Amino acid sequence: MDQELYEQWLDFTKRHLPKETKSVFELACGSGALSVRLAQEGYKVTGLDISEEMLTWASKKARQAGYQLDFTAGDMRELSGLGKFDAVTCYSDSLCYLENLDELQATFDGVFEILNEGGTFIFDVHSTYQVDEVFPNYSYHENAEDFAFLWDSFGGEVPHSIVHELSFFIQGSDGKFTRKDEVHEERTYPIDDYLARLATAGFKEAMVCADFTDEAPSEESARWFFVCKK
Repeated sequence: MDQELYEQWLDFTKRHLPKETKSVFELACGSGALSVRLAQEGYKVTGLDISEEMLTWASKKARQAGYQLDFTAGDMRELSGLGKFDAVTCYSDSLCYLENLDELQATFDGVFEILNEGGTFIFDVHSTYQVDEVFPNYSYHENAEDFAFLWDSFGGEVPHSIVHELSFFIQGSDGKFTRKDEVHEERTYPIDDYLARLATAGFKEAMVCADFTDEAPSEESARWFFVCKK
């Protein structure tokens, strides 16, 4: 992923976390790129991801940067008992991988439970415009001497959903290429659906902005950001 995106997520987080914030729980932390950046800013960081492989990379990345961070394997739909935190983040449209509104509600409920009173929950999702108008029939191909990457997207079966088909071709030391295929299915919802589910979870405030700015979304915004208060 473009490293500049992590800098943008970091900047957005710093702008919207209160100065007294000390502990941050990062949902879907992946390889730990943002976790390490948050630690470098002085936050006590805990990361959760469903992939053991990604957490191995995250721990290695943290150690190389000189940090011993807490990384936990787990499901964002089941957060009960994981402790209490001043802030929770969930970026890179990770919530869009949940299958339906019930799973989204379970995640919001869990986040509310692990947040300290007055805590902040920040997340981003694809906009309906991005999923309905931009992604369908999107195709990106990259070729290099030792690597090739194919990305094709198609509309999904349910409203505001998309299927990404990814293929990686990586050259080994013997000169032969190995192919790896991935299918990513994502789904988003209108802003009002997210706000309703946040309210049901108990959040008392929710600000919505777009595309790493603090401006309200437009009809053609690609990514929505939510800043919520317990």
